[in-house]
Amino acid sequence: MSAYTHINVPNSGQKITAALDGKLQTPDNPIIAFIEGDGTGPDIWRASQAVFDAAVKHCYGGKRAIAWMEVFAGEKANGVYGTYLPDETLDAIREFGVAIKGPLTTPVGEGFRSLNVSLRQQLELFACVRPVRHFPGVPSPVKRPEDVNMVIFRENTEDVYAGMEVEEGKPETLQLIDYLRSNYGWDIRRDSGIGIKPISITGSKRLIRAAIHYALKHGYPTVTLGHKGNIQKFTEGAFRKWGYELVREEFSDVAVTWDDCNGDPGGKLLVKDAISDILLQQVLTRPKEFDVIATMNLNGDYFSDALAAQVGGIGIAPGANINYETGAAIFEATHGTAPKYANLDKVNPSSVILSGVMMFDHLGWNEAAEAIVSALVKTFASKTVTYDFARLMEGAKEVKCSEFGQAIISNLP
Repeated sequence: MSAYTHINVPNSGQKITAALDGKLQTPDNPIIAFIEGDGTGPDIWRASQAVFDAAVKHCYGGKRAIAWMEVFAGEKANGVYGTYLPDETLDAIREFGVAIKGPLTTPVGEGFRSLNVSLRQQLELFACVRPVRHFPGVPSPVKRPEDVNMVIFRENTEDVYAGMEVEEGKPETLQLIDYLRSNYGWDIRRDSGIGIKPISITGSKRLIRAAIHYALKHGYPTVTLGHKGNIQKFTEGAFRKWGYELVREEFSDVAVTWDDCNGDPGGKLLVKDAISDILLQQVLTRPKEFDVIATMNLNGDYFSDALAAQVGGIGIAPGANINYETGAAIFEATHGTAPKYANLDKVNPSSVILSGVMMFDHLGWNEAAEAIVSALVKTFASKTVTYDFARLMEGAKEVKCSEFGQAIISNLP
């Protein structure tokens, strides 16, 4: 194992390894990196880690245990290294393969770009996976939240999130505007900022491939390609085209496209598509028609947050960033840092806890994943909740962040 300046590698743990197909080989004492996060991150992490350790002990009776290894990003990293995303953190996650994190600070309009985006891009975690389901008893703004059971596969490395922008008024921006006018006839106002939207065959097909494998593994009947291809024909329209090509090239024995099945998939996985603005309506009005949704970066951001709102909000939405070709993954809280609640032991830790459920599933420790979900269901049903849900529920027992974690532990089956 490598030596690090500020990262202490546990002596008791072993590395997770991966086969050539990306399938993990998980030892009984895996070293897993964690990032506490900023703002409310430390509160959330403490509650979540207690749940994870208790679930592993409960399910495996001491035969398995996680060796936690803290790595640094965000404000804590800046205090230790003088930078918000140190190379040492990236190196450690590359070496040990699996990490889980709390929320990280991202300033709006100035300063460094999103740390979350940087982690995904620099570690080539090309799939952002966001399962969205409703837990009985959790308050929701819609009539039938129980109809929502979807998984978003969002491409992580391309689209406008690639950060390929030039600022209004800069000489290089004006030079680009002149070039585009003279070579393509594009009449762009000279007081414009410009962003580039790359969508590649490679990025599209590996994302859609992962979504199809996931749907087949978990028994979902459909994969929907979400796009705005009616307007952006050579980027989002191409995403749709390449997705259908992939089905015909690699999955014809188990999947069929909407274009090829004449309305009858014949027992195969159905891969269909929908225009993104219509899709945003239909996941609200006809959620039962959608299972796995594969889409590009910006669309995926919109879809996943809109769906989370239907089942209780982003505070309960888990997320994972995965390279399905290598098995490398970071599991994460999907909400912000909520700094005004920092160190108050107040906020809902469910996003990180459910991200941990995804992590255990990824590790192959399904018993721990199922135990946590079962305990969460029981805890919500008893109306033992943090303040965000308590204010929306009649007869709720409001508890602190740490107390909510302990309630989950006491409800492990």
